[in-house]
Amino acid sequence: MKLYFYTKTGCPLCDKGLDVTKDLQKKYSFEIIERDIYSNEEWLELYQIRIPVVEDENGYVLEEGIISSPALEKKINERV
Repeated sequence: MKLYFYTKTGCPLCDKGLDVTKDLQKKYSFEIIERDIYSNEEWLELYQIRIPVVEDENGYVLEEGIISSPALEKKINERV
């Protein structure tokens, strides 16, 4: 499974969210693909005020904003 992590440089909330996502990666063995919203106009328009955003490979948003380990883990379990 792949998870897309939408972020931007200099975003402390994104850094914390990525740490949470990486911790769960150890348990569930998924690939994390980081996407800088400033590298793509569509991502910027969709996620500008919502980052960080964790999305699965089917485009389903699992978590956004303050990424919570229990909430993200629950969504991962629902999608596996």
